[in-house]
Amino acid sequence: MPKYLILKHYRGGPEPHHPFPPMDQWAPEDVEAHMAFQHHVSELLEENGEFVDAQALTPTRTWVRYGGPDAAPVTTDGPHPETSDLIAGWYMIDVESYERALELAAYVSSEPGPEGEPLLDVREVMWERPRTTDAP
Repeated sequence: MPKYLILKHYRGGPEPHHPFPPMDQWAPEDVEAHMAFQHHVSELLEENGEFVDAQALTPTRTWVRYGGPDAAPVTTDGPHPETSDLIAGWYMIDVESYERALELAAYVSSEPGPEGEPLLDVREVMWERPRTTDAP
């Protein structure tokens, strides 16, 4: 069965987006409802045998690049978009079809949050090396 990554966005992402504040600025009841829904989704996926992994990411981030053979890695918080603005977490699912992945993503996007719904991306996990040439 193909595996899919459902990426959870709270800020940023394709337009139109909902400009949510970080979760630590939500009302306690909004956080509680949101987390209860997350647990429900994980349980549902486990019951269906579709759960692979789910993780939430902290707002702390560092962009790292190779500094050269004799240099330490270069770390910064830019110039790229803040990763905390783009991805808040994910579900990794193992489902029968792309259509089922979309069905689950639609359901996950109904999770409660302040002033709207988070955005989701669905990406298939590469299961074989892509071809680099058209030659056999």
